[in-house]
Amino acid sequence: MWLPIAFLLVGIILGLLTDIRVPDAYTDYLTIAVLAAFDTLLGGIRAQLEKKFDDIVFLTGFFSNVALAALLAFLGVQLGIDLYLAAVFAFGVRLFQNIAIIRRHLISNLRTSNKLKKNTEK
Repeated sequence: MWLPIAFLLVGIILGLLTDIRVPDAYTDYLTIAVLAAFDTLLGGIRAQLEKKFDDIVFLTGFFSNVALAALLAFLGVQLGIDLYLAAVFAFGVRLFQNIAIIRRHLISNLRTSNKLKKNTEK
């Protein structure tokens, strides 16, 4: 579980330490890439909670999701269609699904640990 959180912290620190301005022409690409990255991050946390985490799958998924999302946004701009909205919708749905599953895992783990504490106190 430490790998997704480590990448998130590295990204936040790099973002705060650098004074890079993104030109307006690239904002669509950046927003969709960030959304894809968050989707992969939450998917990694979910996989860790389900004890299915694989670092190779996480890393390849991260870079392929970001690249595919940026490519989709680029293709949409070239065609004159807001094609990036399809990626925003797809990644948005996956984000909310992953958040819901993570929340359920955490609540379940909390309930299990509380039951164990109550049983050992008796």
